[in-house]
Amino acid sequence: MTRRDVFEYALLRVVPRVERGECFNAGVIVYCRAHSFVAARTHLDEAKLRALDPDADVVGVRAALRAVEGVCGGGEGAGQAAGDDPGRRFRWLIAPRSTVVQPGAVHSGLTTDPAGEAERLLDLLVR
Repeated sequence: MTRRDVFEYALLRVVPRVERGECFNAGVIVYCRAHSFVAARTHLDEAKLRALDPDADVVGVRAALRAVEGVCGGGEGAGQAAGDDPGRRFRWLIAPRSTVVQPGAVHSGLTTDPAGEAERLLDLLVR
């Protein structure tokens, strides 16, 4: 039997106008401690963004989503979190914030392939 490990994930939501609270999913962050793995996969649906806010800053939202991917990747792309382990980077990214790109609740599951899980969840919950 193949070993399955616990993983956690949170959706990334775009909230174009925070005061209205309307949102849609634009990515997923996956963390698996057993594999020292953290990654974000994103997909911005510009039509949804413009439907909620015709004046939305598409470039800014894309930059925020890329920043999350950078923090997950570690190294220079992680900025101040560059020296943090994957778990700390995940916890920092899922902290609640009142910005245009926000993390959702954390969920968990079992997986044999955390990277594959990130792609599966992106397809299932975002695209």
